[in-house]
Amino acid sequence: MRWKVVLHIIGALILCVGLTMIMPLAFSLYYQDSGIMPLIQSMLISCLCGLGLFLVFRSKDENQGLSHREGMAIVALGWVAAGFFGSLPFYFGDVFSSNVDCFFESLSGFTTTGSSVMTDIESVAKGILFWRSLTHWLGGMGIIVLSLAILPFLGVGGMQLYKAEVPGPVPDKLKPRIKDTAIVLWKVYLLFSAIEAILLMLGGMDFFDSLCHTFGTLATGGFSTKNTSVAYFNSAYIDYVITFFMIVAGINFSLHYQMLKGRPLILWRDPEFRFFASITALITVIVTVVVYSAHNYETVADTIRYTSFQVASIMSTTGFATADYELWPALAQGLLLLCMFLGGCAGSTSGGMKHLRIMLLLKQSYQQIFRIIHPRSVNRVKLGKKVIKPETMNDILGFAVLWIGLFVLCGLIVAATGVDVVSSFAASLACIGNIGPGIGTVGPADNFSHIPEVGKWALIFCMLLGRLEIYTVIVLCVPEFWRK
Repeated sequence: MRWKVVLHIIGALILCVGLTMIMPLAFSLYYQDSGIMPLIQSMLISCLCGLGLFLVFRSKDENQGLSHREGMAIVALGWVAAGFFGSLPFYFGDVFSSNVDCFFESLSGFTTTGSSVMTDIESVAKGILFWRSLTHWLGGMGIIVLSLAILPFLGVGGMQLYKAEVPGPVPDKLKPRIKDTAIVLWKVYLLFSAIEAILLMLGGMDFFDSLCHTFGTLATGGFSTKNTSVAYFNSAYIDYVITFFMIVAGINFSLHYQMLKGRPLILWRDPEFRFFASITALITVIVTVVVYSAHNYETVADTIRYTSFQVASIMSTTGFATADYELWPALAQGLLLLCMFLGGCAGSTSGGMKHLRIMLLLKQSYQQIFRIIHPRSVNRVKLGKKVIKPETMNDILGFAVLWIGLFVLCGLIVAATGVDVVSSFAASLACIGNIGPGIGTVGPADNFSHIPEVGKWALIFCMLLGRLEIYTVIVLCVPEFWRK
């Protein structure tokens, strides 16, 4: 492990975090709020620390390429560093009374989880709220992928970082050079962000709120600038715009790129998208029927508006809310709970287990049943016409076991702190799936502020596990990883 190279690159990431604080500072200066000095202090500390690491640990062999282990170390430690320096505006702004809460809120932003410990959002300075939402947008496509796009010295060996950071079993390399792939993804991300922000402003949102909610939508994060989330605006138009872009954000961004390049049918030809679209549509229909039958809303139009928004929000792991779904019938809540496990597509900004993994595991289960009936048959799991390698299936199976095991372990740890069982496991699921709200005392009308510090640390670890797809974090805990 070449620690000089690792710390050199992490320094560059911290420097990027510090420089992006210029944007929220501009909003604080415009509104003349109390966030000016906290943001200036945070920016200076982040830039100085990042620049110091970048210069002190420069190495002659940094252009020799990154090893697989170095890539994983940079991604995992870089995300922790981003969370730490990203928490400084909350700390200097006295937003929280606890340092743990500052780090919790920051990492929840960068991992696009959206679980919050902020009790009165609207009382916080606009600049700090903008920073809170911006952490989503940066974390959504990935600080590492951003760095690959703008830092030429990461062009060599960048695939190790890309594989370690991009969500999904098999990252799509759209261009021969990984830096070009990163640029392509960010162009698509920027395009969709600009379109959504404009549409939200046409619906009555001001520039500040439209940007913040766009960041939360495209990154599938869910931080809002209002205490009652998107429900504050009470607009069917805004609800449907955000619903559409939450679904967009839950789809593999490489498919969006190919569609924009003139292949409009590429979405429907993709097996994972068909599976994702079918499951989302089916659950939306069932939830709508169940909720309307229970007379939660007076009209069919209102029912469709609220149920489609909430299904899209949970399925894409965004976490925005326009209704308290804990007031809905048990079956509707159960289906939303299922959505929390599923998540979005591989290569999207969503969390969860990803539909690609679920689909392949179901195919594998069917193959096992088929072999029992036909012992001499030779069948392999396929994705479309492509045969899936046994190593890939083993990787997916191992991921599923670790994901569920760590979800249960974290739920037990939170329960051990005195939180009720339902809320404990809901909080664990919300964090490892990067969803945001859960059920119980961490539902859409509540937050995570009441959870004891030990439980918050466990949930912070879950956020990191979920965002970096388990292996990148867990491998750092294995002694063999550090041995030559």
